[in-house]
Amino acid sequence: MSPKLGITTLQELIDLARKKPGELSYAVTGVGRLTHLTGELLQLRTGIKLQMVPYSANSAQAISDVHAGRIPIVIEGFTGLVPAFQSGNLVPLAIGAARRLPSVPDLPTIAETVPDLIASSWLAVLAPNGTPEPIIAKASEALRAALEMADVKEPLAARGSFTRPMSPDEVTAFIRDQQVLWQPVIERIAQQMKK
Repeated sequence: MSPKLGITTLQELIDLARKKPGELSYAVTGVGRLTHLTGELLQLRTGIKLQMVPYSANSAQAISDVHAGRIPIVIEGFTGLVPAFQSGNLVPLAIGAARRLPSVPDLPTIAETVPDLIASSWLAVLAPNGTPEPIIAKASEALRAALEMADVKEPLAARGSFTRPMSPDEVTAFIRDQQVLWQPVIERIAQQMKK
């Protein structure tokens, strides 16, 4: 968030956006990326209307424009914004993670203001259909053990990432939940593109 807007919480931003529908814009680095989808999901869940301004995949220009006050909001991955937060060039409002980050424990999650709104990237290891169950079980067990290692977990946490080892059935359920979460957002974007 641009310091020039004088907002320090996500709820204040939502309240302002409700008073000024369609007048506030938000910068994202790439159409269709998680940053864009998160902005659309926030609008769907809160009933606000914002204007998306796409930038190239590099966040430097977006951050510069937000700091200068040309655009009030930027939605970007945590690691890309840390230097701007630390320097005071941007005001962090919330993170899309499921829980607060240990490196910034005072920064709330979006879900603390907008219940159940979690928008974070994820990676899953998948195998082709028909892979023998013993191979899947062995690979899953080895991956789970690796993700529990401190020298894996700690660097990821410092970058704003969490490990979440899951069983193959849990991964399948998680992917289905993500499809349900993002389908209305994709449909909304598709409708906007038709206009």
